Amino acid sequence: MNGKKALIIVDVQNDFCEGGALAVPGAGEIIPVINRYINLFSAKELPVFASRDWHPRNSGHFRDSGGNWPPHCVQNTEGARFHPRLKLSDKGIIISKGTIPEEDGYTVFQGEDKDGRAFDDILKDLKVGELFIAGLATDFCVKYSALDSLDKGYATNILMDAVRGVNTNPGDSEEALREMEEKGARKIKLDEVESLLD
Repeated sequence: MNGKKALIIVDVQNDFCEGGALAVPGAGEIIPVINRYINLFSAKELPVFASRDWHPRNSGHFRDSGGNWPPHCVQNTEGARFHPRLKLSDKGIIISKGTIPEEDGYTVFQGEDKDGRAFDDILKDLKVGELFIAGLATDFCVKYSALDSLDKGYATNILMDAVRGVNTNPGDSEEALREMEEKGARKIKLDEVESLLD
């Protein structure tokens, strides 16, 4: 699929960063790098998306309702806000996912914008053909978003200097990266992206 390049920042929210309800180790380290990606894509007038978990309080995703996780990123709470050091521009498009109680919402392709437009439809409207994925967490929402991206025919890049994993089990992130790469994702870093966009 040929088309425009776009950046997707996955779930850089307070609850997934240090001190949050479900903190990803090292999450804070990648925020300055993500900001550089935002500046790079914005300077080229390329789309920048930021996904967020936006769970209802009664989500089946949570342990007290039979799910796997402690409550996190509940709609309109401080934990659900984007991290204050993340420098999203006014032109950034926010994609909310996990809004349905029955869904885990691991993939951005289950999300929609404030007007209720599905993420995939927005990409098609903008003629996007290639995604560059940063954020949290490598072994969950980054992985599932990347696999869906590949399944839908988008060229898919994982920004290795701008992702971190939960690693519930040791090696989960490495295994997730192997799986994404085997399905066709490319691992890439900032200097390579800078040269691609020049």
